[in-house]
Amino acid sequence: MRVRDPYEILGIDRGATESDVKSAFRRLAAEHHPDKNPGDPEAQARFTQINAAYQILSDEKKRAAFDRFGSAAFEHGAGLDFDLSSLGLDGLFGDLLGAFGIRTGDRGDLRQKLPVPFEESILGCTKEISYQRVDCCERCSGSGGEPGSRVERCGACGGRGRVRIQQGMIPLAFERPCSACRGRGTIPATPCRQCTGKGLSRMSRTLEVTIPPGVEDGATRLIEGAGSRTRPDKPAGDLELLIQVEPHALFKREGDDILCGVPVTFAVAALGGEVEVPSIAGRLKVRVPPSTQPGSVLRIRGKGVPHLHRSGRGDQLVTVSVEVPTRLSARAQRLIEELGHELGEDVQPQQRTFVEKLRGLFD
Repeated sequence: MRVRDPYEILGIDRGATESDVKSAFRRLAAEHHPDKNPGDPEAQARFTQINAAYQILSDEKKRAAFDRFGSAAFEHGAGLDFDLSSLGLDGLFGDLLGAFGIRTGDRGDLRQKLPVPFEESILGCTKEISYQRVDCCERCSGSGGEPGSRVERCGACGGRGRVRIQQGMIPLAFERPCSACRGRGTIPATPCRQCTGKGLSRMSRTLEVTIPPGVEDGATRLIEGAGSRTRPDKPAGDLELLIQVEPHALFKREGDDILCGVPVTFAVAALGGEVEVPSIAGRLKVRVPPSTQPGSVLRIRGKGVPHLHRSGRGDQLVTVSVEVPTRLSARAQRLIEELGHELGEDVQPQQRTFVEKLRGLFD
């Protein structure tokens, strides 16, 4: 039997890359899947051809054979031996091949944001989260039938849970889960009132999650098996938590260092002294050296973020801002004027540098 040109079926040229083949397959399979076209009797045939073409072009040896010999490479007993489970299509497009028993619905994975206060992201914490998931119906325990109701063998598949489909257009036969019994092989005489026979229902769940010290904004935490079920007989997917560290009024994070600012008086900046600085662990006292300039950074070692992959912590970096008094008494004004005359212009390092730059600009 002659095999149609797989390049023609997928609508790609012979120089198409592996990525091009997958992209074309994904698009066409989504468009022509029988579940997406319930009123089209030809959809199954088209979908079968698309799968056949993909298996040829996704296999290096089969593609080379077709490129060299054309459809003759698959005629006279050299027909295609399809093993759909070897295609690895679970990760490729989720529920598109649910009819083949590879996956019904998506993987059941869930994703949820988890806000964490800044301090707790540094110190670590335990958070309680509540979310919605799909799980086995509590009333029927996933059977799909009313408790105590009679269970009958499925007439569509004879109790096998799978039906065999033979297509005449190409030498291909495959099995798929029985749609009547959803692959169970049995059908309850009375469907469950809570889940209407599906065996699944949506419910709330609460979990305690441990957040390690030093977690960063945007980090994820995966909890295996805490997602939804796609079928009662399939394991649940995973729950992925996206950590969102809330901003802080005083602190910022830069790598494993914590940044903050502290205002000091002119007297402390000029003469030196001790100031109180906020930190994640509480208040700290820091020595300000004499002649500290505005914008200077004081480093407090070991008071930053715990390192994730090694022992120790980062540092806390404190940026100094010098406060200029806004209300001066007459005596304070005279004293500052006297101090300005005493210091003179030449001993002010920032002013001197600025004046030198001006001279270089206009000379």
